[in-house]
Amino acid sequence: MNTKPPEEMKPFIVMDVLQRALELEEKGNRIIHMEIGEPDFDTPPKIVEAGIDSLRKGETHYTDSRGIVELRTAVTAYYNKYYDVNVSESQVLVTMGVSPALLVVLSSLIKNPGDEIILANPYYPCYPNFIRYLGGIPRFIRTKAEEGFHLKPAMVKEAIGPNTKAILVNSPSNPVGTIIPPDDLKAICNMGKPVISDEIYHGLVYGEKEHSTLEFTKNTYVLNGFSKVFAMTGWRLGYIIVPGNAVRDIQIIMQNFFISPNSFVQRGGIAALLSNHPEVEEMKNKYDSRRKFLLGRLAAMGLNCPVEPKGAFYIFVDAGHIEKNSYKLAFDILEKAGVAITPGIDFGDQGEGYLRFSYTNSMENLVEGTRRLEEYLITEGVLP
Repeated sequence: MNTKPPEEMKPFIVMDVLQRALELEEKGNRIIHMEIGEPDFDTPPKIVEAGIDSLRKGETHYTDSRGIVELRTAVTAYYNKYYDVNVSESQVLVTMGVSPALLVVLSSLIKNPGDEIILANPYYPCYPNFIRYLGGIPRFIRTKAEEGFHLKPAMVKEAIGPNTKAILVNSPSNPVGTIIPPDDLKAICNMGKPVISDEIYHGLVYGEKEHSTLEFTKNTYVLNGFSKVFAMTGWRLGYIIVPGNAVRDIQIIMQNFFISPNSFVQRGGIAALLSNHPEVEEMKNKYDSRRKFLLGRLAAMGLNCPVEPKGAFYIFVDAGHIEKNSYKLAFDILEKAGVAITPGIDFGDQGEGYLRFSYTNSMENLVEGTRRLEEYLITEGVLP
């Protein structure tokens, strides 16, 4: 494995936006945050209580490197029920978030310099950084705005070559929030290559039904976790569902990298999957209301997205008519209007000219943020 030194990684621009926003706040400015994809809700009480109870019981020691069996069983029950699939507890490995899950999966698949992973452009910024760090090559597919920027089977088939090790999909997607149609997802899963499926935004879908790659193939590595739908970002808890013959290789990598997942945090994961949480449904309904408001408000300002996002909590709008350089535009809006948003270039060159808005903020703040944005566009002569 020929890893790249960290200094060769490209920056995660959204974190630079956040850093500057925090600096402005320290100087007394009120910033409206629409850059970070982090739920603005608290973790549901039953989950918190389970974690506290675990601590009080003294569950603060190493666990099985794969995660405790109760959590792995809860994951299989959740997937088997929700997606009508047949997954065994032995296929589940618990991780400290989805990013470590992706790292160990890619580490198991990328064996030689030049091994390729197929993925869409635009993409979640960390994907290609991980691939390059491990000595692999991200094979980008330039997706189309009018198709929701998601992978199409014909494009994937054309990109497959002798060095292809896997196809990486993310549906609902970050940064676009669109969902790959089930027929397209099925066709991609049946191309004879392993599919890595980042399903972290499953459960945050509005008016549609998301599909797991496990519905279409056994040759898939499913990444999921608790950060988004259960508002548990700080808990750092995720999991992988892998083909049976890949379990031991990934377990060995996890043993060496991480030893084991956090012990008491896993009890919170069990409570998340096995208990009812009215707070989650309430959170989802609020996201949907914000989504609808923001879509209409941005469109009225000439900021349109070609395909309506039906998942996650992002809206990816075309701002190229205002400024082709999305980095310049995003920071100008931050400095002059006090609204933090993410430039599309953070998600690949196919995202240049776009801006990503996250609606993980209160309706009151979204109203204020869009008012400021409209005022900025009027001042800049974009709107009359």
